[in-house]
Amino acid sequence: MTKQRPSLELVIPAPVGTWGLDNVVKSLRQSREETHNIRYRGQIRELPSREALEKILDGLSAALFPTHYGQPVLTDESIDYFVGDKLNIALNDLAEQVRRGLLFVSRQGDDADQLVVKVASDARDLDLEAIEITRNFAAQLRHIRDLLVTDLQAAYHGDPAAHSVSEILVCYPGMTAIIYHRFAHALHNLGAPFLARLISRIAHSSTGIDIHPGAEIGGSFFVDHGTGVVIGETAVIGQRVRLYQAVTLGAKRFPADENGTLIKGNPRHPLVEDDVVVYAGATVLGRITIGSGSTIGGGVWLTHSVPPGSNITQAQTRNH
Repeated sequence: MTKQRPSLELVIPAPVGTWGLDNVVKSLRQSREETHNIRYRGQIRELPSREALEKILDGLSAALFPTHYGQPVLTDESIDYFVGDKLNIALNDLAEQVRRGLLFVSRQGDDADQLVVKVASDARDLDLEAIEITRNFAAQLRHIRDLLVTDLQAAYHGDPAAHSVSEILVCYPGMTAIIYHRFAHALHNLGAPFLARLISRIAHSSTGIDIHPGAEIGGSFFVDHGTGVVIGETAVIGQRVRLYQAVTLGAKRFPADENGTLIKGNPRHPLVEDDVVVYAGATVLGRITIGSGSTIGGGVWLTHSVPPGSNITQAQTRNH
């Protein structure tokens, strides 16, 4: 029997490109250091850590709802120790992330073409500011939990498919989104907008629901299904409001100054009064008012205010 010789394959190495890296690296350095200098007092700033922030959010959620997001085997004797430990770790870590975020807070009136950062007189001042923000945030946790309980009850009573509050806490993306938003909104109002925006980004990534941390949302708020919901920075939402998937509460136009620069901070999103329901796919734009007790139908495109008790359908908006 003749033994076959193994076939010889010619291995051709992958081509090695010449990318002109010296020039590319040099030009990028020039952009960083000269053309668009965004260094903080000549030093590289350390961004807040998304990974650390996710752990903080987990710890805060566990402190507020310990048997659902913490340890299911907690007893009356151990639960307070568990909550205290979670809060101690989460708040210490949060203070550091707040400090990092403060390095990226722009001053009012800065040139919009430059990323200009808030400059503290020294690092100690920044540490003290971060600690104060975190202490004030901690003082609001009871209020945040009280609001979240109303949101939880609204979800349970507003969704016939909900079998228990535990199911809502563990399985509903709308509940996760509002928990994160209430944390973010508190930090936003306390002077940590960069970190608040990062929390909203984490919520958006995990739930598909995009709520700007500046939006004001009253109690008993429920987002059913939730994917594609967008709520803008200056939106104001009253009590017992319910939104369905793909609802947008957005801006109709973006005013600019005489130089063509967008004016920031102006109220430009809807005011939604108490007991309003907005069904799937509706788009509500501009600084308009949706009167209390109104129902906005699915797929409606709405750019004008409606009085209390309105029932708006696509046919009505087409004929408006």
